[in-house]
Amino acid sequence: MPKKETKSSIQVIERMMTLLDTLAGHTAPVNLKQLALQTRLHPSTAHRILGVMVDSRLVDRIEPGTYRLGIRLLELGNLVKSRISVRQEALPHMQALQQTLGETVNLSVRRDDEVVYIERTAGTNSMMRVVQIIGARAPLHITAVGKIFLADDGLQKAAHYAQRTGLPRYTENTLTDPEHLARELEKIRRQGYAMDNEEAEKGVSCIGAGIYNDEGRLVAGLSVSAPADRLNKAWAAQVKQTAEKISRAIGRRGE
Repeated sequence: MPKKETKSSIQVIERMMTLLDTLAGHTAPVNLKQLALQTRLHPSTAHRILGVMVDSRLVDRIEPGTYRLGIRLLELGNLVKSRISVRQEALPHMQALQQTLGETVNLSVRRDDEVVYIERTAGTNSMMRVVQIIGARAPLHITAVGKIFLADDGLQKAAHYAQRTGLPRYTENTLTDPEHLARELEKIRRQGYAMDNEEAEKGVSCIGAGIYNDEGRLVAGLSVSAPADRLNKAWAAQVKQTAEKISRAIGRRGE
């Protein structure tokens, strides 16, 4: 008997989720007949489950027989969103990427005209000086992730950044010419990742990709750092893939 009740309860939950997914696919309220048709539920079954969901505010009944997603879902969604930590969600993916490539993996966010490194995973043999301490900062134009943020800004805002900062040089490879930087940013927009070719520190290169939230907004960046003679550009696909996994973990849907 308990097994039968458990199976029945799971079935009700599955039907409830099917109804929620169907309602989510409509921008306007949906009538009971259409919901029953799309979910392949008997109208009386759909009506009974919807009644419970209305009582729980998961669904709103607009008028007799017409439904839409309820405000309770918004409340719960905002609560989940407020508790999501990009760093916490990213860390296991960063560790997996570090183990795969054997190189340093960084997580950074933007603060005005700089990137700030908020997490780092590295092997015990890492001797690079770059990003030795979480909380370190670097100008946008000298880092892979910084250039991802500049590319996301668009050419006009990027030009304002160049004018505002003067694009100071850190190595002989630093992009200090606004037109050269603009061409680089256009390339980044096309390919979906960025390179730091010994632009922040001589002998060290990076590959970076963006991390996007549920609104499609760029909120952080993932990068792999390695000695320039060891960095493999083919890693870009794995960096992008890992950044996409983190994006999905914090709520992004689709590409």
